[in-house]
Amino acid sequence: MGGGDEAKSVYDFTLKDIDGQDVKLSSFKGKVVMIVNVASKCGFTPQYQGLQKVYAEYQSQGFVILGFPANNFMGQEPGTNEEIKTFCSTKYNVSFPIFSKISVKGSDLNPLYKFLTDKTTDPDFGGEISWNFNKFLIDRNGKIIARFGSPDKPESDKVTQAIENALK
Repeated sequence: MGGGDEAKSVYDFTLKDIDGQDVKLSSFKGKVVMIVNVASKCGFTPQYQGLQKVYAEYQSQGFVILGFPANNFMGQEPGTNEEIKTFCSTKYNVSFPIFSKISVKGSDLNPLYKFLTDKTTDPDFGGEISWNFNKFLIDRNGKIIARFGSPDKPESDKVTQAIENALK
């Protein structure tokens, strides 16, 4: 994106899904979206289970989770997109959208994550991704309304209450 063409919301981004197909995030307009950077070999990896549970519970009300595999933390996502896809479906029966592997911090930071973590575009919830399974909650209008750290379990009261409030 060139000068003056800065992203105004998460809807301005297009990313590749795990199969390499372009997905416009604007296709999720009107839904409550949780964006999570995921990894297959992390202490927090079992959160896939909680994410899937929460997704299954609230999906019918217009909730979606978007998983972004990233290998930024101690090589905890070394796999190819193919391997990640297999892992997610066989080990955790993940049915929410998983995207192609991206970088969520550092010099090769993906533009979506630059937007999410930049204090100028996201003054309330910006700041570097601390580890795998950081979670951003986005309301039906594309506004970032909450951020949860890695230790915050998806099915915890804190997280589910934020989801339920956003769905109202």
